[in-house]
Amino acid sequence: MPATRSSSVLSLIASIKATFERHKSADDAVGREIQKVVSLLEPLPALTGEFPKNTHAATRHIKAALQAGNESTAALLDAIGPVIRFLPWRYSYPTRDDTPDLGQNIAFAEIIGPAAPFRSDNVCLGLTLIGPEILYPAHRHPAIELYHVVAGTATWTLDGVSRDHPPGTFILHPSQAVHAMQTHAEPLVAIYSWSGSDVRTTSVYTNSIPST
Repeated sequence: MPATRSSSVLSLIASIKATFERHKSADDAVGREIQKVVSLLEPLPALTGEFPKNTHAATRHIKAALQAGNESTAALLDAIGPVIRFLPWRYSYPTRDDTPDLGQNIAFAEIIGPAAPFRSDNVCLGLTLIGPEILYPAHRHPAIELYHVVAGTATWTLDGVSRDHPPGTFILHPSQAVHAMQTHAEPLVAIYSWSGSDVRTTSVYTNSIPST
């Protein structure tokens, strides 16, 4: 991997950690989760993978997504921009007959985690990218999930309660909590972390309709 790309990925991780550090003192569930994630990221796991250019279909939304932030996320977007096309974007759910194009419009890039270039079995850190006017259907997973919205205001639903969250917002999903996201005119980019006793088991749709 070129040294400049490796340096850009490390700069992105540092920017994410700095953002989390600024919010970890809050004495609430989000603040406590941030504290935990920050501690799990020290020391940084060894780099065992590479970051080749990624051509996942959802990356066509990157240009618009990078313009959908605000002042509070400008520093993160500056760090994301140089490396976003080289992150390991993928979509890991089975195909659904009701929404067969989800895999063309949703992608996840795990930077740190069990199958990531920075390998860890204790914590995951990555980015989620969702195109405009896309429903990421209700899903759940064993890991505790923390999101930080970087670009795009979307409607986030947790246990049946929906709220719009603009860039700069933190959202916490407890273990096995059912949650969903609906984007609007703008694509969404959000940082996510996973923690807890099981960060290896992947998400499942709660109303999945298998392809026949």
